[in-house]
Amino acid sequence: MMLISNLKSKIQNRDACIAVIGLGYVGLPLVIRFSEEGFKVIGFDIDEEKVEKLNKGKSYLKHIPSSSIDVAVNNGFSATSDWERISDCDAILICVPTPLGSHKEPDLQYIRGTMDSIKPHLRVGQLLILESTSYPGTTEEELVPVAEGRGFTVGEDFFVGFSPEREDPGNTTFTIKDIPKVVSGITDNCLNMVDALYSSIVERTVPVSSTRVAEMTKLLENIHRAVNIGLVNELKMVADKMGIDIFEVIDTAATKPFGFTPYYPGPGLGGHCIPIDPFYLTWKAKEYGIHTHFIELAGEINASMPEWVVSKATKTLAQQGKNLSGAKVLILGVAYKKNVDDLRETPAFKLMELLLEKKAQMDYHDPYIPDLTPTRDYDFRMSSVDLSAETLAGYDLVILTTDHDLFDYDLILQNAKCIVDTRGRYKNGGKVVKA
Repeated sequence: MMLISNLKSKIQNRDACIAVIGLGYVGLPLVIRFSEEGFKVIGFDIDEEKVEKLNKGKSYLKHIPSSSIDVAVNNGFSATSDWERISDCDAILICVPTPLGSHKEPDLQYIRGTMDSIKPHLRVGQLLILESTSYPGTTEEELVPVAEGRGFTVGEDFFVGFSPEREDPGNTTFTIKDIPKVVSGITDNCLNMVDALYSSIVERTVPVSSTRVAEMTKLLENIHRAVNIGLVNELKMVADKMGIDIFEVIDTAATKPFGFTPYYPGPGLGGHCIPIDPFYLTWKAKEYGIHTHFIELAGEINASMPEWVVSKATKTLAQQGKNLSGAKVLILGVAYKKNVDDLRETPAFKLMELLLEKKAQMDYHDPYIPDLTPTRDYDFRMSSVDLSAETLAGYDLVILTTDHDLFDYDLILQNAKCIVDTRGRYKNGGKVVKA
């Protein structure tokens, strides 16, 4: 009981040292938020270039200003790749990627690698929390055995919990402080510690009965979006065949004050969560003899959208007596969503790959992403071209893939020969074709 009261007191008095492992889209906002509340924060990342930049008070994410990092540094934040400093921390938050493998199976290498790295430096009296999205049972199966392997008794002298991230890059309406934080623990004592920690930085916590419930909650949130987007993507294709603008249909349906929530189609799904998280559940469900047809069908539809866009581009050019092969095509926006520099799982890359396979001459413009460097799945070594009346007029086709607010849409409409609009930014007709 002394360990419990000591840790809780340190948290409530802002004397606890917080470790954030993974200084990306999830971890970095947490660093800033804990720092704002007066906690000492140590950030851990294996990217030395990122560590060096952050220690100089510089941000590497466009939606997080360097001024916020600079304030955190002045408040005692430091970034490191030295795992030995884990022993200096009272609470450890794991915010590492959880991608899919080549067969859409969960890839927990980053969680497991993190646990291997921190295991020698864990000590009695610490609180360990997983924020990374994963299937129900991950916290129990991956974190608890490591703690017990060190000889700790979880819930008595070491505390383990799960609290799923709800970060939305670029969203200025809802911040970490405003978004209710789901909290869970392996035991009641663990839950109390997790709740105490997050209560110090958010306005409302939502305690649940187990880590499995919290893990399933996060998956439900993203499956809900993936399935509904899959639905409107399928309806988009039906409406297109009928000569109906699906965006007008959705906006009209949204005037109903109950029983309908608008979701909008696009060129595919992007971001770390929605294209990936549903498959964490489909994989785990198979252990229980359940085939999640509904989720997998939505995934198939969403994954097919880049092919749909290419087919629309091909038909649009054919109507002008041109072939996609050899045509000059400009991709507008490569980020997975508007107004951010986030390329994670962006559908633009698959679209670009398909265009190159069709022998199109392709360029891109994105004000948030000046250069493309190789990723795990794609190797585009390209730079964003300038957007001007002259530039636009030089392309046979412009494909609006990401509808950044920074784009001059009047300039694009006036000077592009033809626009394939995947986001519903323009009205149908004239030189605009919806895809």
